[in-house]
Amino acid sequence: MNLIRSSKIGILLNLKNFRAYTVVLVYIVIIGIFMITAPRTFLSYRIYMAFLSTVPFSLIMALGLTFVIIAGEIDLSFTGVMVFSGFIFSYLYITTGNTILALAASLISGAIIGILNSIIIAKIGVPSIITTLGTQFIWAGLALVLSKGKTLSISDIRQTVFYEAFVGRIGGVFPTQGIWAFGLAIILGFILNMHKFGENVMFLGDNREAARMMGVNVNKTIIQVFTLIGVLGAFSSVLLSLEMTGWWPTQGPGYLLITIAAVFIGGTSIYGGEGTIFGTVVGAFIVGSITAGIVASGVEGFWIRLVVGLVLITAVILNTFIVRRRS
Repeated sequence: MNLIRSSKIGILLNLKNFRAYTVVLVYIVIIGIFMITAPRTFLSYRIYMAFLSTVPFSLIMALGLTFVIIAGEIDLSFTGVMVFSGFIFSYLYITTGNTILALAASLISGAIIGILNSIIIAKIGVPSIITTLGTQFIWAGLALVLSKGKTLSISDIRQTVFYEAFVGRIGGVFPTQGIWAFGLAIILGFILNMHKFGENVMFLGDNREAARMMGVNVNKTIIQVFTLIGVLGAFSSVLLSLEMTGWWPTQGPGYLLITIAAVFIGGTSIYGGEGTIFGTVVGAFIVGSITAGIVASGVEGFWIRLVVGLVLITAVILNTFIVRRRS
């Protein structure tokens, strides 16, 4: 049994290396194109600092979504988590002035949402796409009801050490949220590739029944991956609220496409069982670069979603082709 697992992991590592090289090459080509079409912007370090201040919000959620998709599931509720958990953080900070309490409550709310999703999926048997689509509306709607559709300002939080620790600028230049995003990526990359939990997630997505026969606790693993993305969605909402020094009722939905795109562009298989944290990181920066590059090149902003959609579909088609050839 251990031999089978080792063989499976060896195959995955080879495939991961190939996809990693491919996604890095794509990113280099995209940056090269924008250096030609918008040299004033893309030959300056400022644009890359801008990426590090904006990309982490989608990247952090994409890290959790990578685990979910590798496990053979899908989560569409993370944008609802952003809205609800962001509201919890901002409201508690305004009412108590306690940043630690607000952060803890926000993360706990994300975990609870993830656990509730997983119970409906694992215990009741409702498909994850239906479950999370429904809960996305529930939690975003609840935040609207509680806030009465009004934005919340937390502008005075700029004066706190808490603000500097999470979204400050090191040396007045380097965004702290970039460090948080990369730190989480390193930890989760280790977990996915070196920890039993990551191994179970890959086996679950590859063949659920075989994983069950090999001793993987399927329901527990599903609960863990949905709890993970719930917590990461909440953490991302905290960072976004801090960066914008406020919360607004529509702050989540705009991140749905770019977060999903980052995962699939990064090489995670739509069929489950395969994926890399490194690919997701590069995928998130590809999406961020496309967004900035189109605007900097003088092209109308409404081309952004079209181009991201085309890149996403191309990535999924290529991954599908790779899987079919391997099988």
